[in-house]
Amino acid sequence: MRSRYVAVAAMRAPEGKIVLHVEPLSNIYRSRFWQLPFIRGVTALWDALGLGMRFLTISANLQAPEEKPIDGKSAVFTIGVSLLLAIGLFFLIPAGIAQFLQNSLTMNAFTSNLIEGGIRLAFVIGYIWAIGKIPEIQRVFAYHGAEHKTINAFEGQEELTPEKVQQYPLEHPRCGTSFLLTLIIVSIVVFTLLGDLTPFWRIATRVLFLPILAGIAYEFIRWSANHIDNPLVRNLIQPNLVLQRLTTREPDPGMLEVAIAAFKEMLRLEKEYASSQDT
Repeated sequence: MRSRYVAVAAMRAPEGKIVLHVEPLSNIYRSRFWQLPFIRGVTALWDALGLGMRFLTISANLQAPEEKPIDGKSAVFTIGVSLLLAIGLFFLIPAGIAQFLQNSLTMNAFTSNLIEGGIRLAFVIGYIWAIGKIPEIQRVFAYHGAEHKTINAFEGQEELTPEKVQQYPLEHPRCGTSFLLTLIIVSIVVFTLLGDLTPFWRIATRVLFLPILAGIAYEFIRWSANHIDNPLVRNLIQPNLVLQRLTTREPDPGMLEVAIAAFKEMLRLEKEYASSQDT
């Protein structure tokens, strides 16, 4: 759970107790420059990747204390390899397939770019669906659902107990899954508008434009969350909410306890950090 000043991770230790890990957030979340529109999306995404990997490393070491601990270098290497694989699978390979079809079938650039976007979207949905069949990932997705339910309950001014929180929906408009789908849709629009490019520039733009696409997608998610009561906005984000059904599962009461513990500690620390900044 993350606020402006602090991030808190709650983990269930092998003996059953809930262990909390607290990490103050970088000043990029409060800096005027790094919080400028379109810039803040890129910086937040990059920081979230590092933060998530650190918490996953801490959790893995907690679950297997007798094993050799995973260190920071391993985490950085994992992030780097994961990013390269993601860029290759979801951006470069679809671009290569579409370019091949454009050359082979002599189709126009507009159609080729749309096909590329369709392939990219299919790859993303197919990948999420496939990993969702893995038991360990299903457990991760259940914790994801516990996170959403807890935040939904808090925003609904509900008492944060497992029984009360369980009644709330799995979907949330500010979810990272929503960001992912929005990023794909934005990429289809932007790359289609770029028109016909040489094979080199087609591949190059898929990498160079990633920060731009991330910035646009972040601003849309932020805007839609701030206007969620508007019927038109709610209709616009329906595909995002539908996709979240692939990345969430119904959590059990124990998972909800973990999510609630992280959220309550984040709220407590946020008040402390905010008051210290005021003084």
